Amino acid sequence: MTQDQATAFAIVGGMMVLLVSGRLRYDLAAVLALLVALAAGLVPFDRAFSGFSDDIVIIVGAALVVSAAIARSGVTDAVVQRFAPRLTTVRLQLLVLTATVALLSAFVKNIGALAILLPVAFQMARRSGVSPSLFLMPMAFASLLGGLMTLVGTSPNIIVARVRAEMGEVPFAMFDFLPVGGALTVVGLLFLVVCYRLLPERVPATSGLDAAIDIKNYMTEASVPAGSPFAGRTVADVQRLADGQGMVTALLRSGRRMPPLPDAGLREGDMLLLEGRPEGLDRMVAGGGLTLANDRRPTAEEPNDEVDAVEAVVGESSRLVGLSAKDMALFQAFGVNLLAISRRGTRLGDRLGDVTLQAGDVVVLQGLVRRMPDVLRELDCLPLAERRIRLGSGRRGLLAVAILAVAMTVTALGLVPVAVAFFAAAALMVLVRVIPLREAYGAVEGPILVMLAALIPVAEKLRTTGATDLVAALLSSAATVLPPAGALALIMVAAMAVTPFLNNAATVLVMAPIAAAFATTLGHRPDAFLMAVAIGAGCDFLTPIGHQCNTLVFGPGGYRFGDYARLGLPLSLIVVAVAVPMLLLVWPL
Repeated sequence: MTQDQATAFAIVGGMMVLLVSGRLRYDLAAVLALLVALAAGLVPFDRAFSGFSDDIVIIVGAALVVSAAIARSGVTDAVVQRFAPRLTTVRLQLLVLTATVALLSAFVKNIGALAILLPVAFQMARRSGVSPSLFLMPMAFASLLGGLMTLVGTSPNIIVARVRAEMGEVPFAMFDFLPVGGALTVVGLLFLVVCYRLLPERVPATSGLDAAIDIKNYMTEASVPAGSPFAGRTVADVQRLADGQGMVTALLRSGRRMPPLPDAGLREGDMLLLEGRPEGLDRMVAGGGLTLANDRRPTAEEPNDEVDAVEAVVGESSRLVGLSAKDMALFQAFGVNLLAISRRGTRLGDRLGDVTLQAGDVVVLQGLVRRMPDVLRELDCLPLAERRIRLGSGRRGLLAVAILAVAMTVTALGLVPVAVAFFAAAALMVLVRVIPLREAYGAVEGPILVMLAALIPVAEKLRTTGATDLVAALLSSAATVLPPAGALALIMVAAMAVTPFLNNAATVLVMAPIAAAFATTLGHRPDAFLMAVAIGAGCDFLTPIGHQCNTLVFGPGGYRFGDYARLGLPLSLIVVAVAVPMLLLVWPL
């Protein structure tokens, strides 16, 4: 073992101890590993920040933006409203989510399939009253399993097929992977659905403030415009959209106030007084094709102007105290709309513009983001801790889905690399205002991207110093004394062990030639050994850094580094136990 190899092993080993122990946050541990590698001369200075330009960093960041845009578009709300009532238990919801993402991952890039379904998982978790962490990691693992079923499902399969062709054999075809990959997917999904409780319920970091600001009784009003799909429907149909988080408190028609009976029919021009949580009100307004009574969007004065809504508390000396929005001529005087009001412990029965405001009321104001701080200061309103309020924001669901579909199609056809396709999709969604620029930057998990970027130069040195070759050679030597099944299992475990420190494609490039040569030395056909390398490289369930799907759910799920082994270690053992006999059956030695 050379000095560089020993240094690389020591740095990676120390970093893993820090990550598993939780003594340092994951991004700081990765940065420390990079700094030590620089100080030791292992990573040259001109390669220190090469990780920031790596495709994996771009893919993860862009996928987070795309996922946030899909969630904001309202498409997932429609999907959940249609199918969720039939899924009455957490286990059934998890089965549908994991099976769907696995099936999609067989034909499109698994990170794209996962990005589509992340918002649906959050919705279902909220409906069931559980943490999203119970859904997200099983979905990431399911996407890895689904990718094993076809040639295009994951990069390791494509590379293994190329290695087989370089050996003078016919390359693996599209569905040569299906017998073994399909069996692993079915068994893996059963394990995830039965044993998901091995995961602790983590609270995502962003949900703490939302829970503290527990405002339940916002009141707003909306009209049924001409052409609304809910004209001719009933009050109950509108309330159903809120999923228990909002209700219709009054129906106004031609100046008359009518009781909001569930079977009361809606007509064009009707005005509805709505009460509930912001997300429930938003679903009723957006899903019902309603128009907020005061939704007069301010005119953009500069190219970068954005319109958004903020929550604020009316101060003791505010100019709003004792007046209504109509009295203040709020839009004419300040360029902001009053979208909703909340008064603790009180149900507001007046129309929105007629409510006399009091100190302590919480209001939702809509206006130009650039001007909002000055307006709040002039009105003496204290903004609450920032969180997403989508009430009154536009929806471009079909456009968001179309952009994502094009991105996945061009990657599936091999026309554009995944990083370029997802980066372009994220940029387009911002350009066409599917998601505001400020929200797009907020969706990017900075700590995760820093962790990846810091680890990439260190992991690269494991390969260039020959450290991974050394491990592979030692494992191959050990395998010579094992029976064929044991040798096959060892090659697969070796690929699993190396993948967290390289990316899965690099693992196959390193391990596949070694596995093929090893099989030839033992007098076996190489097919089963090549397949074992592809499966091992495609099944990193132990860390959040070996595959971008695991990384994608790390922040949104609120996971810790060691959480992956809780569910991933038994799943890895199951994969080995099922894959080895299946490989021997399908690809005889």
